[in-house]
Formats: sequence, structure tokens, C-alpha cells
Amino acid sequence: MARILIATDAWHPQVSGVVRTLDTTTQVLREQGHAVEVIEPTRFPSLAVPFYPEIPLCVMRPGRVYERIHAFRPDHVHISTEGPLGFWVRRFCVRMGWRFSTSYHTRFPEYLKQLAHVPEGLTYKFLKWFHGRSSCMMVATPSLEKE
Repeated sequence: MARILIATDAWHPQVSGVVRTLDTTTQVLREQGHAVEVIEPTRFPSLAVPFYPEIPLCVMRPGRVYERIHAFRPDHVHISTEGPLGFWVRRFCVRMGWRFSTSYHTRFPEYLKQLAHVPEGLTYKFLKWFHGRSSCMMVATPSLEKE
């Protein structure tokens, strides 16, 4: 069976579609006999996002993330979110020459514009850069896939 690493900046105790999807995916993979490691925010120091205090932003040393990846020795890596944890796991994979998959769960640029007045074009540039190196990108809905 496979050793699957999932990196996410959205995890319990948050309540969201992303968390529910990842929790269910993790449970199903484990029931099928796979070893699953979730690199998630509760294991690292964090600060609340000023405009969205329910969401923690991890402020960890990248070495701690890299150590967790090395210790687990994954066969597959999936990066679910574009936050700090996703960034550091992505960086590790790129440096190691590893393939990885990513997810795009929501229209983040439009959401960030409403919350913090960040221009959508800037956020879309970041997302294209972030997801551009992945071997595949999973999306939450057919309409996102079409876009």
C-alpha cells in the first residue's frame, strides 16, 4: 500500500468543506490500507489571520516541515491549500524533484478581494505559479474545472 502525505492549512477545529473533504479522504485511504500523514496547522505555531481570525497562519521554520516529510517517506504528496504549509511542502517537492498534486477548492481571489481588498489579478498570478509545477490539480466542482 502507498504512503500518502497530505499538506493542508485548513484542518480541525475549523469547520469547512475543505476540512470535511480532507478528513473523509484521509479516513477512506486509511480504511483501504494506505498510510496517510497529514501536515496541518495544529502542530505548528500560528497567528490568526487579521481579517479572518478563525483561520491560523502557520509561522514555522521550514526545517520542521521538511523533517516531517523525510521521516514519513511518502510515495505520493498532495498539497491541498496554498497557505504557508502548502508553500513549504511545495518548495520541498520542487527541490527534491518530486511530483506532487494540488487542489483548488474555492474562488480564493474573489474571496480575498472581498475580505482584504487584494486585487484578483495578483492572487491569480500567485495561484498559477503555485499550481503550475504540480503534476495534476484537483478541483472541487465541474464549474471550477471548466474555468
